[in-house]
Amino acid sequence: MQNRMPRMPQQPAPNHRAESDAGLTEELAAAVASARRRALRDGDRQIDTAHLLHSLIESDPVVRAAFDGGPQLARVLGYLVQRSIGYGLRWQQAVEGADAIPVVTEAAGEGWSPSASAAMAGASRRAGRRGRERAGGPDLLAALAADRECRAVEVLHRAGVDAALLADRIVEASGQG
Repeated sequence: MQNRMPRMPQQPAPNHRAESDAGLTEELAAAVASARRRALRDGDRQIDTAHLLHSLIESDPVVRAAFDGGPQLARVLGYLVQRSIGYGLRWQQAVEGADAIPVVTEAAGEGWSPSASAAMAGASRRAGRRGRERAGGPDLLAALAADRECRAVEVLHRAGVDAALLADRIVEASGQG
């Protein structure tokens, strides 16, 4: 059966196996593929950190557990859903982290905002420091929360989530940074 999912300009079609082979857990590879589909569906030029945050929250129970209860998580999801249906936070006209130097990793290349690429690289480094070969959802959430300038942190801030406290909770839960 032919894949009916159109490709984003200058981006290869989703490929779970390639993402998994690039040092991501199977769960994180699925979340990344979901973020790619979300960006395509939303008409965004690139996968950004808000796409990654949205997919992580939807797919990873460990990521959801890092938040301070249901109401906080509901507020974050509310902002993300508003954004995905064209209301609330709108970023389609600008590239996230355009002022930053693009970081390209095996898991994140063309079709990714510079901030999303940096978050993916940060997740891989964090996993390596923990002695893991593959980055998981908590690794990516920690990398997102650490970037005070990314869209994911803007969503967290608007939803009343302290990104620094969230990052600390993730570090404490894993026993390392």
